[in-house]
Amino acid sequence: VTTVDHKRIGILYVVMSVVFLVIGGCEALLMRWQLLFPRNDFLPPGFFNQLFTMHGTTMVFFVGMPILVGMGNFLVPLMIGARDMAFPRLNALGFWATLFGGCLTYFSFATGGAPAVGWFAYAPLTEHTFARGPATDFWALGLVVSGVGTISAAVNFVATILGMRAPGMTLRKMPFFVWTMLWTSMQMLLAVPPLTAALVMLLFDRQLEAHFFDT
Repeated sequence: VTTVDHKRIGILYVVMSVVFLVIGGCEALLMRWQLLFPRNDFLPPGFFNQLFTMHGTTMVFFVGMPILVGMGNFLVPLMIGARDMAFPRLNALGFWATLFGGCLTYFSFATGGAPAVGWFAYAPLTEHTFARGPATDFWALGLVVSGVGTISAAVNFVATILGMRAPGMTLRKMPFFVWTMLWTSMQMLLAVPPLTAALVMLLFDRQLEAHFFDT
């Protein structure tokens, strides 16, 4: 729980991703069973939309990105000859923020049902008019928290790869996997902060009667 070792944190990321992969896979199986033949009444329409939202969110934010971050955590310092990641405590914080964000997102089921806004969550479907329960708030808050974890991991990778390579290892001599982690981290730094800002604006819309997405 208190480790700041990059290898252990990498394993924690991968294990967490596999757990969420099983959860998201079960949601996909339920949806596919519903779509097995026409006029199937296995799932109610509202619950199908909830599964669609949670499956997409889970696979993108709690499986795809964390499992890559976990593999990078384990391998990048070993590949570039670094003692650890540049910011070990920030590394641990990033994992726990991601896990807590995933838990917050799934706590939306405890409010009487998960959000039914689609994993893309296009406005105005996320406004109070169309999503009246608190589930969408839990979903947005969970993604904000996990976004903090993703941003911290990306900053850590960029700092580690650019500043902690072994003597003599120029950028052109880096292993290809390290290059992929560097570029992926830069993409995360370009994509996740605007997404996090949009989610904060959505929470302002829903809780403080702002009008960011209410045309």
